[in-house]
Amino acid sequence: MTTAQTREASTTTVVIGEDGHGTPAVPPRVIDLEPRAKVIANDASAIAAAEQVAAVVAPGAADRDRDRRLPYEELRELAASGLLGITVPKAAGGAGVSTTTLGRVMQILAAADSNIAQIPKNHFLALDILSLNGSADQKRFMFDEVLNGRLIGHAASERGTKNVLEIKTRLAGNGTGPKLTGKKFYTTGSLYADWIAASAIDDSGRYVTCFVPRHAEGVTVIDDWSGFGQRTTASGTTIFDGVVVDPTLVLSLEDAYVKPTLAGPVSQYLHACIDLGIAGAAIDETMSFVNTRARPWADSGVDRACEDPYIISAIGDLRIRLFAADAVVEKVGLKLDHAAALPTTEDAVAAASIDVAIAKVLTTELAILATNKLFELSGAGATLASDNLDRYWRNARTHTLHDPVRWKYNAVGDFFLNCVNPRRHNYI
Repeated sequence: MTTAQTREASTTTVVIGEDGHGTPAVPPRVIDLEPRAKVIANDASAIAAAEQVAAVVAPGAADRDRDRRLPYEELRELAASGLLGITVPKAAGGAGVSTTTLGRVMQILAAADSNIAQIPKNHFLALDILSLNGSADQKRFMFDEVLNGRLIGHAASERGTKNVLEIKTRLAGNGTGPKLTGKKFYTTGSLYADWIAASAIDDSGRYVTCFVPRHAEGVTVIDDWSGFGQRTTASGTTIFDGVVVDPTLVLSLEDAYVKPTLAGPVSQYLHACIDLGIAGAAIDETMSFVNTRARPWADSGVDRACEDPYIISAIGDLRIRLFAADAVVEKVGLKLDHAAALPTTEDAVAAASIDVAIAKVLTTELAILATNKLFELSGAGATLASDNLDRYWRNARTHTLHDPVRWKYNAVGDFFLNCVNPRRHNYI
C-alpha cells in the first residue's frame, strides 16, 4: 500500500456532488468528517508549532537529501501540526497570523530543512489568491480543507515557453465540467499534495487558478526533479490530460496582479525568509565544525581552529550580515502587515515590492556567501559525503534561482532614482 493510499484509508470521508447528493458531474470533493490536524489559535502558537516540527525534521535532513528520500512522514508531521492553516482568517476558524509570523515560521522550517519549507510556500500563495479573489463558498470549502491538514501543491510554470510568465495550459469549456489540459514543471509539492492549484488560461483569455484533486482522473505527477539542490521538493512534472474541473473551484488569478494587491510581495517575502533560514543554519553548522572538528592552519600558531584570528573575523562578518538581514526581513514583514491593514493602492503595493526586493537581495547574497564560507572556514574535511554539508550551498543556490536578483537591483534603483514602480507579478 502506498503512502497516499495509507493516508486515504485511515480517513473517514464522505463524497458529495454539486447538488449535495449522488453522482457528481465533476470530480468529487472528499471531505474529512474528523479533523486530522491541530488548529493553531494565534501567532505565538504558530511559532511554537514550527519549532516543534523543526526539531522533528532537522535530524534526518542530511540523510534525506543524500539519499533523495522523499519526506512523506515529515510532511504528515507538518500537516498534523496545524501549520498549513495558519493563514486562514480567524473568522473562518484559522489563526490569521501576520505576514511577519508566517515569515518566521518559514525561516524556522528552512533552517531545519529547506526542502520542507519550500513545499508549503506556494500552498500559502494559493491561500492568499483565494483570500483575494475567491467567493464565499470557495473560501469556506478550501479553508476547511486546509484546516483539516490538506496540502495544496503548485502547478504554474512551464518549460519551453518564451518566459516564466507565459503559460500554454488551457481550461476549455466554461460551463459544467470544464477540462484542464497542459504540462507543468517546477510543480513543487504536487507529488505530496491533496489539492493542486493549477494556473491556466480559460476560454475568455483570463488567467485562472483551478483547485484540482491531486488524484483526479487525468492528473499525472512525475517524480522527475533532477536539480542538484532542493532534491526532495518533488519540483518536477505534472500533466493535466483533459482533467474535469469543478467550475466552482476556479477563480481569477490575474485579478491578484492586474489590480494592486500584496500577493506578489508576500510571495517574494516568503522566498527571502527561506533563504535567511538556510543562511542561519549554514552559519551555525560552520561554527560547530570549526569548534569541534576543523584543524588550525599550520602557520597560525594556535591550537584550535576557533582561535585562528582570520576565522574569528570571518565568523564575525557572517554574524553581522545575518543580524542585518534578519533585522531587514523583520522590518519588511512589519511593513507588509501595516500595508495589509490599509486601503491597497498602486503606490503602496509598489513600495511593498521594493521593500521586499531589498530583503531578497540581502538574503540571497547572504545565503550564497554563508554556504560558501562553510567550506572555506571548515576546510577539506567538511566536503566529505558522509556529512553532506554541501546540501546547504546546493539548496541555497537552487532556491535563489526562482527569480534573478540582478533585476531587483534594477527595480530598486529605478524606483528611487526615476520614481518608476515595478511591474506587478509574482516575481517582484
